[in-house]
Amino acid sequence: MLSRVVETLYWTSRYVERAENVARLINVNNLLLMDLPKGVSTGWEPIIDIIGSREIYLQSHKDFNDRAAVKFLVANQNNPSSIVNSLQAARENARTVRDVIPRSVWEGINSLANYVKDNQNEGFSKRGRFAFLKHVIESAHLISGALEATCNHDQRYMFMRFGSVLERADMTTRILDVRSANLIESETDRPFENIQWISVLRSLSGYQMYRQQMGVRVNRADVIEFMLHSEVFARSVLFCLYEMQRYSEPLPNSEQVHRVIQDVIKDLTHTNVRSLKNGHLHEFLDQIQIDLAQIHNQISELYFLK
Repeated sequence: MLSRVVETLYWTSRYVERAENVARLINVNNLLLMDLPKGVSTGWEPIIDIIGSREIYLQSHKDFNDRAAVKFLVANQNNPSSIVNSLQAARENARTVRDVIPRSVWEGINSLANYVKDNQNEGFSKRGRFAFLKHVIESAHLISGALEATCNHDQRYMFMRFGSVLERADMTTRILDVRSANLIESETDRPFENIQWISVLRSLSGYQMYRQQMGVRVNRADVIEFMLHSEVFARSVLFCLYEMQRYSEPLPNSEQVHRVIQDVIKDLTHTNVRSLKNGHLHEFLDQIQIDLAQIHNQISELYFLK
């Protein structure tokens, strides 16, 4: 298969996954703002930090008020990670490889990209925001399901799935990093700490699965353990690394990629993440993000830069 084609497939999946992740972040943060008393919440600033767009945001905004932040996250043309931009990029990529992906996958991406472009104003308003974001998340799930059920599980499928889980692992580390640094932990606000860690889990659609696997009240150490070390939750970093290993295995000349992934898995599993506090947790998560970038670079050098 041509390197141009597999690179396009890889980025198509990453863009769809990114749009879903941002939609979930907005939705959960919106609920958190309603759960916490006025003056206690950290607002929208952490969400801008999670997607790595603080500098771009501050070029045209002076504060992180609700409407400005949500508009930036949903549809700002200068924000490459906005929902509209991510899905338009996914659509343009998918359009060029329509002949090698299932028709249902192309139609799902095309329909969702057109929906967010035409209905973005619903995402800006508090009244229409929930339904708009719910549609984005559910449509992304349908696209993923269509790929699983209707695509040959060959190289093109492997590259698309690899892109999805790499993007997912990266977002998990970003959410844990920024959210743990911004959690309100003063003595006055300590009663709300539990609510905030629940919001971290919900940002990753992990609250229900956490309760099933961990069987304990939500607390910092257990959430970090679950989101980094769970071998059964689809958005944990370790699970995503195992998936990357599985999807890259059938690819030709993938030994280098395997070695990098195995090294990251070894470092992750041998680290007592429950004991990591403040700056140490940040350093650890930062290193994982660097490792994920290295995995991407290996894939790019081996299969895309031809």
